[in-house]
Amino acid sequence: MVKIERITENKKQFLDLLLLADEQENMIDKYLPGGDLFALYDDDLKSVCVVVSVNSETCELKNIATYGKYQGKGYGSALIDFISDFYKNDYKTMLVGTGETPAILSFYEGCGFEISHRVKNFFTDNYDHPMFEGDIQLVDMIYLKKDLQK
Repeated sequence: MVKIERITENKKQFLDLLLLADEQENMIDKYLPGGDLFALYDDDLKSVCVVVSVNSETCELKNIATYGKYQGKGYGSALIDFISDFYKNDYKTMLVGTGETPAILSFYEGCGFEISHRVKNFFTDNYDHPMFEGDIQLVDMIYLKKDLQK
């Protein structure tokens, strides 16, 4: 049975999973302490995500990760559905920033997000090493947005 919990203490215990989606620990350290961490369990831990407040109308999904062997089984989508419902009375919009890779963009679009804007050279300016998703080097951050009050 799938269960999702909000984690309020010892968030760093999930670092191994968070690093799958954001491979530089000091970048995670910028948003993890003030963010809401959610963990999805189906017998054992499958996925986590972190959401932060941007302003009174907008929150941002900063990290979502599912262990590799459980990817493609709907856990990430279930977590996004859960947090979209969880925040719909507090925020109008949810943002998510990601690299420009077709599979990931397609995943977010399938979860109800649409492309919003781009931050040029985000990955090359903010990470201490080149970032790759498969064989695609990540350069710009692509932001997508979702209306939570639909």
